Amino acid sequence: MTYGFTRKTQTARTTFEPIECDGAACRRRETDGRARELAVAGSRLCPTCRLRLTHDLRRLPRLHDECGQLLTGADRPRDRTSGGGGAPGLPFNTAAAEARSSIVSTLRSWGALVVQERRVGAPPDDPAEIADFLLRHCGWLLDHEAAGELSDEVARCVRRAGHVIDPTPRRRVPVGDCVVRDCGGVLTAAVRRGGADPAVEVGCDTEPAHRWSGQEWLRRDDRPGTERAEPVVRWMSARDIATLWGTAPGSVYRHASEARWRRRAVNGRTYYHEQDVRASLGARA
Repeated sequence: MTYGFTRKTQTARTTFEPIECDGAACRRRETDGRARELAVAGSRLCPTCRLRLTHDLRRLPRLHDECGQLLTGADRPRDRTSGGGGAPGLPFNTAAAEARSSIVSTLRSWGALVVQERRVGAPPDDPAEIADFLLRHCGWLLDHEAAGELSDEVARCVRRAGHVIDPTPRRRVPVGDCVVRDCGGVLTAAVRRGGADPAVEVGCDTEPAHRWSGQEWLRRDDRPGTERAEPVVRWMSARDIATLWGTAPGSVYRHASEARWRRRAVNGRTYYHEQDVRASLGARA
């Protein structure tokens, strides 16, 4: 099968010469007046932009599905709806449709590039299948002359879909210093308001690529190379724990009492030692 999209052909590099990263995060750094990072050997992206690209590629199929659930506005009100396109009497979410179309066209376009230049069979025409296909060929794509364009397009798809799915402000919970080595940023957990199972994303205020979903954050010790050599002691309120672990505040206090979590009081509020919390609740993530 063919997708009907073409891109520039690959320019071979026989030796590695240090070049500035052209990824989405480094483009943003330059816009903010900061220098871009250097690409790593065998790639045209820095480690931060490589991490963001693979993370975003994995997110696209889920974002595509979530936007699909909002097309008729049946889930909950969203911005930019209009009549037509759905069942009679229901609004049609134009922004959700455009975000889905952007995701599909981007995935198809880059899938076609891999098929054409690597002369491999095309994946099924499904967002999840194409995203998996691109991840399998990610090493080759990272060394492609258009790797920066891929990084930027995928990041824009993620932002666009994210604004459609969650256009409302989020409650923000300070988490602590960024856990990525040599990063001086501060982490904040952004919590989507409303719903029985609020979504949580932990992100860095310095590097946009340093971000994790709530579940990824709770499992972060399983990902080598991202933690500091010396663990930082973090203290969490019962409300923060309930939000991040998706449990009732009453259960938090019960676990704290039964497991005898270490605690300290600051300005009349009680905070619990994160290691004790993870020891009790980490397996539920």
